[in-house]
Amino acid sequence: MNPAISVALTVYGRLPWRRLPVYIIAQMIGSFAASALCFGVYYDAIENFSGQNRDVAGANATAEIWSTYNQEFVSIGSGFLDQVAGTGLLALSVFAICDNRNSWSPPDGIKPAAIGASVVAIGISFGYNTGYAINPARDLAPRLFTAMAGWGKEVFTQGPYWFWVPVFATTLGAVIGGGLYIVLIESHHPHQCTPQHQQGYQELTHEPSSDA
Repeated sequence: MNPAISVALTVYGRLPWRRLPVYIIAQMIGSFAASALCFGVYYDAIENFSGQNRDVAGANATAEIWSTYNQEFVSIGSGFLDQVAGTGLLALSVFAICDNRNSWSPPDGIKPAAIGASVVAIGISFGYNTGYAINPARDLAPRLFTAMAGWGKEVFTQGPYWFWVPVFATTLGAVIGGGLYIVLIESHHPHQCTPQHQQGYQELTHEPSSDA
């Protein structure tokens, strides 16, 4: 569900390029559908809190329920670095967790929980400045939904124009984080890549093995 991680996996040969657009489209559709469901389930509560207004900023703002926005004191540059660092740590964690040659890699059944725990830890550490998107799909698709559901174009101009940072900074961060793992850890494994090594990534992306 994270296009930034999908791009990093593709750049480093864990996912075929031909499948990347399919993954990203599916991830965006999933996030958009989840946004619509959230809006429907909590419609009455949102209306009650906001006074039936669709505010992006202010005490009764509700747009941030769906997407991230930098705080007033956080510049675009600082927010960009925040997202590069946070997503880089996530990608590094994903690569480490899914590398079956890593002696610290958890059992296959625990890998999703380990990745989820990484997301929680990053959120606790990096959530204050911008809300820690670390995922283009969880930010852009809900932002598109809010633009269509009454919040209007201000969801793109607020920040100012913060909307592009959770898309590009997260993708750059994921590529950097994955690369750091390969350079600092994976390249120092005693043997070349084996089918067992690729298995962890295939399980993450649901890719069939080359022998299938």
